[in-house]
Amino acid sequence: MAEMKKKAGLIFFPVPGIGHLASSLELAQLLINHHDDLSITIICMKLPHAPYSDAYIRSITASQPQIQAIDLPHVEPPPQELLKRSIPHYIWTLLQILKPHFKATVQNILSSSQSNPVIGLVLDVFCSPMIDVGNDLGIPSYLFMPSNVGFLSLMLSLQKRQVGDVFCDSDSKWLIPGFPDPFPSSVMPDALFNKEGGYAAYYNLALRFQDSKGIIVNTFSELEQYAIDALCDGQIQTPIYAVGPVINLKGHPNPNLDHAQHDKILKWLDEQPDSSVVFLCFGSRGSFDPPQTREIAQALQSSGVRFLWIMRSPPTRTENEERMLPEGFLEWTEGRGMLCDWAPQVEVLAHKAIGGFVSHCGWNSILESLWFGVPILTWPIYAEQQLNAFRMVREFRLAVELRLDYRRGSDLVMAEEIEKGLKQLMDRDTMVHKKVKEMQEMARKVVLNGGSSFSSVGELIDVMTLNFMVGLNESINEKA
Repeated sequence: MAEMKKKAGLIFFPVPGIGHLASSLELAQLLINHHDDLSITIICMKLPHAPYSDAYIRSITASQPQIQAIDLPHVEPPPQELLKRSIPHYIWTLLQILKPHFKATVQNILSSSQSNPVIGLVLDVFCSPMIDVGNDLGIPSYLFMPSNVGFLSLMLSLQKRQVGDVFCDSDSKWLIPGFPDPFPSSVMPDALFNKEGGYAAYYNLALRFQDSKGIIVNTFSELEQYAIDALCDGQIQTPIYAVGPVINLKGHPNPNLDHAQHDKILKWLDEQPDSSVVFLCFGSRGSFDPPQTREIAQALQSSGVRFLWIMRSPPTRTENEERMLPEGFLEWTEGRGMLCDWAPQVEVLAHKAIGGFVSHCGWNSILESLWFGVPILTWPIYAEQQLNAFRMVREFRLAVELRLDYRRGSDLVMAEEIEKGLKQLMDRDTMVHKKVKEMQEMARKVVLNGGSSFSSVGELIDVMTLNFMVGLNESINEKA
């Protein structure tokens, strides 16, 4: 590994949504664990739908002295209508407002007498416009993709289309480098059907990918070797560093955590037979209206499986239960299941009682499920989750299919279909269960010394150091 004479600094600029922030902060700790001569500064922006980001960042800086955080100044945000229309477009618009403040903050870090030499900016892929700041200040920029190489390939493929050429036909199929077979437009992210800014935001973000010095991806080659090879075979010249699974095995801090509820959940799981409980959890933004909620409850009741169901604002017997759940459902659950508004997902998936996971197929949840060897029943809702679900079922054969193209506003998934999926999920003699256990073993090996992701992290730090030294020498020669 390239030698550092003194501590070197990196500046991280993550998106504060928990799906992006969690893996970004975990990446920061991973780099420090690999090279203790690194120090990292997190530059923090605010988003209205990310209430837990401050608490999460504080928990990391309190436990890791080599990581510090600096808030960007408050600015007048874009109109809320943009947020409802398209989150990528909202972030793109916000970044244009934040760019001068981000540049001033980086300049202050560089001019500080306490600052270590800054060898790189690590930007969330949704922050790729900030590569301009790195170029202006002579700092190499690297992008971090919290999702997977398949999604990266999809974003890059947009450059071969016109910026306004949205995916209008949900029945058509597309063959994109990185995917072994054509896939339907119906599993594309919502933004790519959005004529009012979402598609353009993805297009413009991806336009800058090749201006970075490297793209760091939260995946591992044993899972996505086909996509990585296809991407590196002429689609992009920028190096790809597969460093995953980058997951927080301690779980995400929640400022509203009820410790009594936490202990109650784990105690209940301790009392259940091994691999007997289905965990239903749909992410930080996943929720269903009362008709769909009732269908899920009816399926659980008919299947007879034990369950732990994370439901936003679950009803109690003192409330109007009938509006949300079948009559008598709460009484029926006693001894068979639990409903709660939050659970420590990592601890739950790690528990021996869990036999299956009904998931929205967010990438962090997928990696956690593979790490703990828990198969998924696919129920995507938003962002790139439909594409993740499609690949998990059709390409990797690592999940049981319920729906691949469900999204907000879709038709009801009926109880009979959910019940069938639950029974398939909990059948431990299937090929999916076997393949998930095999992938669990691979996921744990790649992060150990000599594993593919461990080696990729070392290579990344070497390249960061080398690029910094090359840039420094060029600057000295220009002044000479």
